[in-house]
Amino acid sequence: MAQPIIDLLNNGTKANKSDQYLHGNLISLPSQGSLVISGDLHGHRRNFEKINSYADLENNPERHLIFQEIIHGGPEDEEGGCISYKILFEAIRYKIQYPNRVHFIMGNHDTAFITDSEVMKDGKEMNRSLCGALRREFDEDSTAIELGMCEFLVSQPLAVKCCNKIWISHSLPNLQNVEKFDPSIMEEELKPEDLVKDGSAYLLTWGRKFSKESIEKMSDYFNADIFILAHQPQPNGWAKPHDNLIIFTSDHNHGCLMEIDLSTSYTPQELVKCITPLAAIA
Repeated sequence: MAQPIIDLLNNGTKANKSDQYLHGNLISLPSQGSLVISGDLHGHRRNFEKINSYADLENNPERHLIFQEIIHGGPEDEEGGCISYKILFEAIRYKIQYPNRVHFIMGNHDTAFITDSEVMKDGKEMNRSLCGALRREFDEDSTAIELGMCEFLVSQPLAVKCCNKIWISHSLPNLQNVEKFDPSIMEEELKPEDLVKDGSAYLLTWGRKFSKESIEKMSDYFNADIFILAHQPQPNGWAKPHDNLIIFTSDHNHGCLMEIDLSTSYTPQELVKCITPLAAIA
């Protein structure tokens, strides 16, 4: 029962690393086609299904799809353990089916799982909850599955950049940590110290407080005009806290997705019109 999952995780890791649009830790998308972007999912199965239905990659051969932060949240097993890994496994199958059009980007809950660091959600330590559920389902094989999950999660790119200078990452460094961030991480192999506090991958996935100046600095680093982020809870689904920054989420009933044309330049105001509430998708 466990070996097919271990093989799936290994094949998903290989698919991430062999993505034809991957350069270092950055996915650089072409200037044609479309892109569907999802925010944090945190185990929300119905929204995961709606995103896949909307993207309809089978019938849209030039469409790309971004997933992020799938683990930690959603349904639980009989003992209250987090079983969000089941949706992760489904998303990996989708990546294997469309290896150059389904793209993952690393989130802060991913870095917490990789480094076995405590991360709280809804009053629960999520790594303990998820690993407990894995042990109950897979018994002695759970250790190998945890390792496979770590290897898959660390193989995820850090960001996606479009030719129209739109940048998608889970977050950005806090305004007080911008000077600590090393943009060369986008080109180099990730090291363990990159994923812990003050490491550049950590800073890029955990930041919450930004300023006009910090966003301008990141814009210079990445040659990007507009940032699309997730990470921060959005009760109404999305927000535009700065002129060139949009944040949205996909993990609750007011969650959203965004679709953009990769051949088109956008203003931030035009991008807002590209947001679709998941509740509007059958």
